[in-house]
Amino acid sequence: MKRSDLVIMIGVIGIVVMMVIPMSRGLLDVLLIINLFVSMTVLLVSMNTKEPLDFSVFPSLLLITTLYRLALNVSSTRLILTQHDAGAVIQTFGEFVTSGNIVVGFIVFLILVIIQFIVITRGAERVAEVAARFTLDAMPGKQIAIDADLNSGLITEQEARQRRQTIEREADFYGAMDGASKFVKGDAIASMLIVAINVIGGFIIGMVVNHMPWNTAASTYTVLSVGDGLVSQIPALLLSTATGLMVTRAASEANLGSDVIQQVFSFPRTLYIVAAAIFLLGFTPIGFVLTVPVSAGALLLGLSVSRAARRAQAQEAEQAVRSEQAQTKKPESVLSLLSVEPIEFEFGYALVPLVDAKQGGDLLDRVVMIRRQMALELGLVIPVIRLRDNVQLKPSEYVIKIRGTEVAGGELMLGHWLAMSPGVDDPSIVGVPTKDPAFGLPALWVGPEMRSKAEMVGYTVVDPGSVVATHLTEVLKRHAHELLGRQETKALLDNLKTTAPAVVEDVIPNVLTLGQVQRVLENLLQEKVSIRDLVTILETLADVGRQTKDPDVLTEQVRQALARQICHQFRVPGQPLSVITFAPPVEERLSEALVQQEGASFIGLEPALSQQIFKRVREESAKLTALGKTPILLTHPQLRLPVRRWMARYVPDVAVLSYNELDPAVEVESGGVVNL
Repeated sequence: MKRSDLVIMIGVIGIVVMMVIPMSRGLLDVLLIINLFVSMTVLLVSMNTKEPLDFSVFPSLLLITTLYRLALNVSSTRLILTQHDAGAVIQTFGEFVTSGNIVVGFIVFLILVIIQFIVITRGAERVAEVAARFTLDAMPGKQIAIDADLNSGLITEQEARQRRQTIEREADFYGAMDGASKFVKGDAIASMLIVAINVIGGFIIGMVVNHMPWNTAASTYTVLSVGDGLVSQIPALLLSTATGLMVTRAASEANLGSDVIQQVFSFPRTLYIVAAAIFLLGFTPIGFVLTVPVSAGALLLGLSVSRAARRAQAQEAEQAVRSEQAQTKKPESVLSLLSVEPIEFEFGYALVPLVDAKQGGDLLDRVVMIRRQMALELGLVIPVIRLRDNVQLKPSEYVIKIRGTEVAGGELMLGHWLAMSPGVDDPSIVGVPTKDPAFGLPALWVGPEMRSKAEMVGYTVVDPGSVVATHLTEVLKRHAHELLGRQETKALLDNLKTTAPAVVEDVIPNVLTLGQVQRVLENLLQEKVSIRDLVTILETLADVGRQTKDPDVLTEQVRQALARQICHQFRVPGQPLSVITFAPPVEERLSEALVQQEGASFIGLEPALSQQIFKRVREESAKLTALGKTPILLTHPQLRLPVRRWMARYVPDVAVLSYNELDPAVEVESGGVVNL
């Protein structure tokens, strides 16, 4: 095995040398027997191979064996024409087949050639060509299926990588088999021509050079030519059969013998019918002497298969019971129940077409895009989203869970479209009233006949898949901070280490702990601030972290360092940044109500006044939302965090910025003033 590469190289060079250098009859006999041995071995290996890739060297081996067989043909032809004696192997094959009758032997040889060339070789060539084409056409679909399984959590990154490599190897293998099948076809044609040359050339040489009588020359050279042809065609026939077996075993899960027994003789009822039909043939002139043994054999085989099937079912049932009992007794069976999925999307059975790609569903592809979008917008790698059906839900209902707890949900109407009004409802648009699950806006489920009309009058019309994708995206943005734990933070920092190791090492563990960095990132995500610029964030933490470890103070300093990013995140391109501000009396009241408690600042204002301010903020923000702008409340830096905490529950969609977070290059305009 250590010198296998050297042996193969010497063997290939030796094959080429065989075509030039004359060979003795004894050595030719040995090489012909080796040719038979190799062909039989390849055939049996192809029959016992479960996966075609397990025998991926077959196309190259096919080329080498074909070249070897042609070299033997050249050597044997040289001996036949020069010495009218090609050794014991060829002589024995020729005399055995002809059996004293040259015509019969030649006809048998022609039949073998026809079987080899027309039936097996052409069939294997066509199957290899179709398999190669279908394998290449199926590659994109297989890649998408792997990505879908990876995103749904069914497989790991390592398994996905292995599957992709397998797909590439399959494409290479079937492409090589398509070309290698041409070698077999050419070999069959060459064998026929070589036999014809041997017969005609030998007949002429025997009469002209060796002065043999014509009948002696014809008998001698025909026997040798037929023997030479048989010695070549039998290994070629074996390799052609192996080629056909390799390219026709795409859907197999076991070796050929197991598949034949399992798939052909696994139906007792079929065997009973065949036994009865064979028995009835006994009433014909064929007689019962021949039909009864075969019929009885089929009947016994059917009974045996039936008993084996019953035993297998009983063993499977018993094994399932034992396995269940063993699992319930294991301590780890309880521990496995403690795991909680980060994100789950559960749906009723009527929504299966949204997920099933075979039914045209593209939700798995949308999940891939959502994860990419979240990485680009927030700099967060969303964990794998588990998709599963839940029979406890309504057929058209779905729920979204974070850490095992339901946080959002909705109902869909497949075959309908969600139409959202542009602001003024059109009475001619008729549908089922509902609310957009992502933003809670009034909407209608409209049918296909109403869809085009709704689009013409200005309604925003989206399909159910887009509704789910939008809702899932908004939920993930709202709860992004809950998905960032210490493990996820470490993964982000490890990734940053590959490009900026000094930045990470300057912060952790010299200045801050992993938990403190995670808390700052969590605070940023809670207000939908992207953490993609980790370099700026960590450099700010390295500078400020030496003065304070307070996560709130650190977060405010990081926000000021990200001022340009935050402003551009909320502004409309080409327009100034519209902000809402507190009137001076209101801001003064808030400053007076500022309370320090356990190291954190809060707004301690009477409920009636708080509700009045909340109402005014909602009114002003609604005006900006109607204009297509993000409502932003601008406050004093000392008030920003307390005001955000104070308003988070009652006005969650308003972004709160401080004056220190404004980018000097961004134009700012007043979008409203909150006064009393």
